[in-house]
Amino acid sequence: MTIAPSQTVKAILGPTNTGKTYFAIERMLSYPTGMIGLPLRLLAREVYARVVERVGDGAVALVTGEERIIPAKPRYWVATVEAMPMDIHVDCVVVDEIQTAVDFDRGHIFTDRILKARGFYETLLLGSWTMASVVRKLLPHAEIIERPRFSQLTYSGSKKISRQPARSAIVAFSARQVYAIAELIRRERGGAAVVMGALSPRTRNAQVELYQNGDVDFLVATDAIGMGLNLDIHHVAFADDTKFDGRQSRPLTPSELGQIAGRAGRHKRNGTFGVTGGTEGFDEELVVQLETHDFEPVKVLQWRNSVLDFSSIERLRRSLEISPTDKVLTRVPVATDQLALEFLSRNEAANYARGHEAVKLLWECCQTPDYQGISPAAHGEIITRIFTDLRRHGAANEDWIVEQVRFCDNSEGDIDTLSNRIKQIRTWTFVANRKNWLADPSHWREKTRDIEDRLSDALHERLTQRFVDRRTSVLLRHLKDKRMVSPEINERGEVRLEGHLLGTLEGFRFTLARADGEVDVKGIRAAADQAVAPEIRNRADRLAGAPNEEFVLATDGRLRWRGDVVAELAEGDTLYRPRIIMLADESLTGPDLERVQDRLSLWLRHHINTTLEQVMALEAPADIEGSARGIAYRLYEHLGLLPRAEVADEVKALDQDVRGKLRKLGIKFGAYHIYLPLSLKPAPRELALILFALKNGGIRQPGVTDIPHIVLSGRTSFLVDPEVDTRLYEIAGFKVAGKRAVRVDILERLADIIRPLIAIDPARYQGELPSGAAEGNGFRVTVEMTSLLGCSGQDFASILSSLGYRLRRTPKVAAPVEAVAATDAAPAEEAVSTEAPAAEAVAEDAPVVGEAAPETVVAEEAAPAAEEAAPAAEEAAPATDASAEVEAAPAEPEFDEIWFPGGRRQNEQRRHEPRRRDAANADAPARERRNDRQRPKGPTRPEGSARPEGAERPRNTRPANTRPKAEEGRGVPEKNERNDRRPPQREERKVAFDPDSPFAALAALRGKKD
Repeated sequence: MTIAPSQTVKAILGPTNTGKTYFAIERMLSYPTGMIGLPLRLLAREVYARVVERVGDGAVALVTGEERIIPAKPRYWVATVEAMPMDIHVDCVVVDEIQTAVDFDRGHIFTDRILKARGFYETLLLGSWTMASVVRKLLPHAEIIERPRFSQLTYSGSKKISRQPARSAIVAFSARQVYAIAELIRRERGGAAVVMGALSPRTRNAQVELYQNGDVDFLVATDAIGMGLNLDIHHVAFADDTKFDGRQSRPLTPSELGQIAGRAGRHKRNGTFGVTGGTEGFDEELVVQLETHDFEPVKVLQWRNSVLDFSSIERLRRSLEISPTDKVLTRVPVATDQLALEFLSRNEAANYARGHEAVKLLWECCQTPDYQGISPAAHGEIITRIFTDLRRHGAANEDWIVEQVRFCDNSEGDIDTLSNRIKQIRTWTFVANRKNWLADPSHWREKTRDIEDRLSDALHERLTQRFVDRRTSVLLRHLKDKRMVSPEINERGEVRLEGHLLGTLEGFRFTLARADGEVDVKGIRAAADQAVAPEIRNRADRLAGAPNEEFVLATDGRLRWRGDVVAELAEGDTLYRPRIIMLADESLTGPDLERVQDRLSLWLRHHINTTLEQVMALEAPADIEGSARGIAYRLYEHLGLLPRAEVADEVKALDQDVRGKLRKLGIKFGAYHIYLPLSLKPAPRELALILFALKNGGIRQPGVTDIPHIVLSGRTSFLVDPEVDTRLYEIAGFKVAGKRAVRVDILERLADIIRPLIAIDPARYQGELPSGAAEGNGFRVTVEMTSLLGCSGQDFASILSSLGYRLRRTPKVAAPVEAVAATDAAPAEEAVSTEAPAAEAVAEDAPVVGEAAPETVVAEEAAPAAEEAAPAAEEAAPATDASAEVEAAPAEPEFDEIWFPGGRRQNEQRRHEPRRRDAANADAPARERRNDRQRPKGPTRPEGSARPEGAERPRNTRPANTRPKAEEGRGVPEKNERNDRRPPQREERKVAFDPDSPFAALAALRGKKD
């Protein structure tokens, strides 16, 4: 486009109804060639038609984003501002509505045209007077011409929608508001035409024709009428004064209100404006501004650099981010095309954007408008596909285009459906009108244009059918006369008939909306049911063929289809086969009801079989017989989770081969439970809760709907609710331990931590003791344990107590350590360590010591040895010298808390009772027999290991970790503490034992060591 001298630029500014556009068209047509850029596709279509009437269609070209009509030798070009071909030389250039340069989304385009679009002889910039100061600063030599309004504009206050005068335009700012107002006017005043910017030009023109030829006297529109549409409007009523601008809902500025209100009154006829629909009246200051067209001047225009660097994507991005140098210009926020560029630069499209031409093509693809208003990512995926096809194949994939276009080629549906299809086809119309993007662009231009026209015609019919109804009778009259039309159901389930709210439809149940003053509710209900019955039958058809993904079983035991409740579960004949109760009106009967029930039953069986797949496999597992089969079936009956105590004897009887087979079925033998780990996930547990509750107390009992939320939260333990059946916690995968419920798998991890600690002999352990290890097969609570269970202190202690562990609390005192004690302690330590291997031989699936006797499995064989090896610190404190008692005890002594396996205190008490008796009254033979029973069979003490007869240990120097002497002169205890109980002069006797027992190996190792 030729850059002309600045004195040829004229800014024609003023309010609406000043004849600016008419004047500009006449000036353009006075030159041999010309071009006009308009803000809307609708307005471009209108001006194109007007120019064609004057000079013929062979001399006029129409260029918009979605439409290109270019004859062989056009002399005049009519285009949207974005689509203006800037490389064409014409004599006169016109840019309309230049005040749009303040818009965040499109403003930078208008600013660029203000600065760069020039005709060879004349350039006309049309817009509001608010642009005068900005034009002076940007274009100092431009001629500014002010045009006065032809008619007067007067404020008329507030009126109800039903009382608006004829030839009124009621303005709202959302499709929902527009439709609601149009329905109200149809009922009260006979009908209304609808005009919105989202409509196609063909639909808009058809609707405007309804209004212009007098078929209807009312027009319901968005702010699209504020952009130069020339209509015979006498009054403009604002049903709202706020709008969503793509980023936020905000009040309209006085200038925006004036642009819309100015559409009232054409040429010499005066017009009025006011408010309606609950909108607060305008204050006096605003009214004066609107009537006098005196608004705040525009100070800043949106701007973006148009001289772009296409050498690389990064340089293109940097060139787009260049800031303006003029103070009246501000860099536009990130626009839709820049968001698309950012998206493509991060995916595979960036690999194809190498070189100037490739990057330029990438930017052209990014400028594809998002007509559908989808997410940036979804819009970016479409652009990515187009660009990669262009780079790889030279054109967009035709099969893909065929699929996209075929989806839009359907003129059936309601207003919203058709509107959405028009938005989608506009994208492909835009693509078809790009140069060299398609292999056969002419074919696709005709195809997409034909589809858009047919959709537009269908949409016009739906709008007319819905909003242009000369019958003014109310709903009750229609129902009594049985003149019914198809009900309309929105996304919230609201059923509207002829614009009236009948009620709500959820699934297959219709709830009648009651209104004050209704006298014939029964008749209305019957008529409403009759109107809704077809929709219920249609839903039955859709549900019968619906995929599994559309069904959901909620925690309340109700089946939902597409979010609507359609049925609920009830107790069935078996645990895994609950009954389905349909929640439907009488309209769903006969074959429709049977098909729905069959489909829901089929889905429920599939859902149970897949969600609890491992559990269902235990009903009759192959290659499993005897007690193992019984254990598997018990697990099946208990929904995949079974306390070990209930089958302890059966588990003990299993050999390793059988256990291996059970493990292959996914069964884990834990310390406290036998369970299927995969079935502990939230989905199986939630379903298990529902199935269990149906058979035990009902689905409405406390906990059934609450516990699944706790499972999903990932908490390892929590306080139990006393009102909740403890069995529900077990079914949900938790064990009730004290006042808390602990996750089953977490209990097993706790057992894994405790088991090695109680098997450690501190006296013989090499290196630094693990955290939590304690003497006498006990353990101390560690941070690892409390962190694992998510609790500490009394809560954690209550859990250990409930698991069978017992606490010993002793004050922490400093015990003297002497060399003699250290040397004498060695034999005792060695004796204790000989029993350790037996305790460590517990299998991986054996329970930790401390649970009830049936669950101890292999560990119970080592229990006597562990008990005999434990210290008796609670019965006898170490002897101390008198001088060591000088230190005063602290005011608040610290305690050493050690936990021991269950039953330890009772065993120790019985074991120490002989020590409390007089040694002279002890029956030596009885002790000898008792020692024989308690002492495991093993190797005899090597010769020389006993202390020489008569040698006495110095008093008050008892070695650590040994028992005190019952009386002086008994001698030093030998390597095993149990030798304290036999007479000092007793001869050692050789003990025979089974060579295949585990103690034979220990004896052999000990013999080698000695």
